[in-house]
Amino acid sequence: MTAVLLRSVRPLLPDRTGLGEPVDVLLSGHRVAAIGPTGPAGSVDTALDPGGAEVVECDGRALLPGLWDHHVHMAQWALARRRLDLSGARSAADCAELVAERLASAPPAGGEVLVGFGFRDSLWPDEAHRGLLDAVSGDVPVVLVSGDLHQGWLNGAALERFGYRGHPTGRIRESEFFAVTVALQDVPDEVLDGFVADAAGAAAARGVVGIVDFEAPWSLPDWQRRIAAGTTGLRVEASVWPDQLEKAIATGLRSGDVVDGTGGLLTAGPLKVITDGSLNTRTAYCYDPYPQPPGAVIDNPCGLLLVPPSSLRPLLERARDAGLEAALHAIGDHANTLVLDAFAATGARGRIEHAQLLRGDDVPRFAGMGLVASVQPEHALDDRDVADRLWAGRTGRAFAYRSLHDAGARLALGSDAPVAPLDPWIALAAAVHRTADGRDRWHAEQELDRAVALGASFGVVPGSVGAVTEGARADLVLTDADPTSCDPATLRAMPVAGTLVGGRWTHRAGV
Repeated sequence: MTAVLLRSVRPLLPDRTGLGEPVDVLLSGHRVAAIGPTGPAGSVDTALDPGGAEVVECDGRALLPGLWDHHVHMAQWALARRRLDLSGARSAADCAELVAERLASAPPAGGEVLVGFGFRDSLWPDEAHRGLLDAVSGDVPVVLVSGDLHQGWLNGAALERFGYRGHPTGRIRESEFFAVTVALQDVPDEVLDGFVADAAGAAAARGVVGIVDFEAPWSLPDWQRRIAAGTTGLRVEASVWPDQLEKAIATGLRSGDVVDGTGGLLTAGPLKVITDGSLNTRTAYCYDPYPQPPGAVIDNPCGLLLVPPSSLRPLLERARDAGLEAALHAIGDHANTLVLDAFAATGARGRIEHAQLLRGDDVPRFAGMGLVASVQPEHALDDRDVADRLWAGRTGRAFAYRSLHDAGARLALGSDAPVAPLDPWIALAAAVHRTADGRDRWHAEQELDRAVALGASFGVVPGSVGAVTEGARADLVLTDADPTSCDPATLRAMPVAGTLVGGRWTHRAGV
């Protein structure tokens, strides 16, 4: 691989509070080989590069460690980019109208399912019901996936196809719907892999060098195939779900181990367990009950505990003994307490995914056990109105990123794509400026400093790069603006001039 000399770049300072003076940076052997003072335009310091490197004039652009998205469902994200977008629907009737328009303009081929993604119904004035979809879809199977991935809205034809004939409402939640989600991904490998390759390229264009993939049930074999076929633009840490845990253990791989034959791009990740539901679906497991909708009774007023401690602890012990870390989904405050208790009881290592609502006494427990809080800041903006309604009086301890940081917890930022776009700049902007729509910042006391948010975006996985230094792995991003000082809108839409993984260009625009 040809060496690359980046001329006149301004590296992020080690404390991440600003950019340094212009320097030249030589990338060779997949690493930052040398850093030296920049000279006049067009000149090359022969002491830095004796010759043979590709010289790239960077004109004073910012140079940062490459960004990681610590929570992605990559296959679902790749598919969602091609599905009917429901994110703008403000009612069940809106959704039905969008379905009718798509069926009129671009109906699926005979027998195929029309899939929509992104509805959020907690604030809707009307009820999502199978009858509303049946009226516009006839015998075409329709599955609408909620924006939080925790529920689906199906018409009669889809209920028949997926084994729910006679279901009264067409609304399927949590574990039952996860089975439908997996079935919707049953497309030929070569087709899905092409979609994933496109999504990986789009991620690289946003400065992403790596992702943690939580695709069920075990994405490691899929990534071995994709990398062998040429999808090499990202590093991937691949998780495993409980039903494939024994297969993963049988490989002998431990969390952080590099998978042979993947050029160092693929590593074994953690055990993923979903312990409760979500806020929008009213299934996040909380100490306090949710408000009752008018004229309705909630079957589980405090949400759903999907994996009780009696089942969770043996899973953690099995993972611990096999050298696997754990990544436990917990959104409600009661679920977070139980997950923290399980980590404490077993001595397992790992992270809590989401940690959206926390009791005050639980905040310092993250640092006390060395657990990572893997959070998705854009969710705070997407869910602020829902949280104000469903978690009224408790939102001061919702999405409590500053409290976690101040208590010593290590943070890792992500998107939960497709719940939010796979774009770390969106997560960064939401973490440091808790509004994106012109309204007042929502609980601004929980905003992070930019230096902290940047550090939480550079990777908590083994081998990730935290600073541009000699000897560091050459996973880097060039930006047109200074992320330490630009305005929030520019940060959110950061122009990316180039991305490199191991010194190899995965995206290049303008340099």
